[in-house]
Formats: sequence, C-alpha cells, structure tokens
Amino acid sequence: MKATGIVRRIDDLGRVVIPKEIRRTMRIREGDPLEIYTAVDGEVIFKKYSPIGEMTDLATGYADVLYRAIGEPVLISDRDRIIAAAGIAKREAIERRISPALEIMMENRENYVKGADTKALYPLADSEVSAAVAYTILGSGDVSGSVILLGSRENYTPTLSDIKLIEVASHFLGKQTED
Repeated sequence: MKATGIVRRIDDLGRVVIPKEIRRTMRIREGDPLEIYTAVDGEVIFKKYSPIGEMTDLATGYADVLYRAIGEPVLISDRDRIIAAAGIAKREAIERRISPALEIMMENRENYVKGADTKALYPLADSEVSAAVAYTILGSGDVSGSVILLGSRENYTPTLSDIKLIEVASHFLGKQTED
C-alpha cells in the first residue's frame, strides 16, 4: 500500500473527504460506488467497485464467442480498464487503461460505429489500435463499461450483423449487472 501523507478527519456524520488529487489519479467520479474493506490491523480500505469487473469470467467468455463469430478482436472494459479480450494478445489489452475518448463516449452514453466520415476512436490509452464498433454498457441506468470491436484489418468495415452482435452484448452485460 502506498502512503500519501494526507490526513483527513471524520465529520460528525461519519463522512470523510477523499482528496481531489487522489480522486483524479484514481479516476473516482461523483457517484462512483466504492467497496469498503477492513483489515485486522485497523486498516480501512476503499476500492472502486466495478459491476462489470465482478463478471470477468462471463465477459471473457462473451468476448471469445464474439471473436469466433465475427473474426475480429473484441475488448470489454469497465469504466477505467480493459477486463476481457479475445483475438488480441492478453498482455496487450488486459488491465490497460481506456482512452479519454472512450471514457467520454461512455460518460455521454454514446455508441460508436466506424464510418467513412467518422473520426477514429482509439479505445486504449497510448495505443494506435482503433475501434470499428464500441457500445456503452448500461445497467440500471448506470454506465458500467463498454464492448469494443477492433478493426484489425486495414480496410475493415463492420457489417450490420457485427454492429448488432456488439449491441446485443452490451445490453446482455448491462442486464447482468442489474441482477
């Protein structure tokens, strides 16, 4: 665990303020759920909660099925990182941060489909791998992550079936976060 040197007092309602620097570094936004853990030595640990992150095995299986059906790499993210990948080396994607552009797309509850006149969407931070399709995962009205179809071939254009498969995947995973 990394010490920050920051000390905060608990107020009369039992609240503690997480400093802005830590919220920015850890990408904790207003309304984000946090899990609280305790340790026997008196530590209280706050961890960002990711409903999609809790379903990594399901997401990985779904990414594999989509990759086999479409033949193009598939990524599934939570709101911060890639949690599942198929058709691409796992070390190139798993646990990598998502790009600010993908984060904004999700915050705005938008979807992306590559077209001749659309700006490229690069889903991974510091990477030139572009998306062909990206759909935001919504569960109980909250953004949980995204399902991303990469276009590995140079002139790959997603078919209507490809787009629908990614859309269905995002709805399915969103529904799973509600249960």
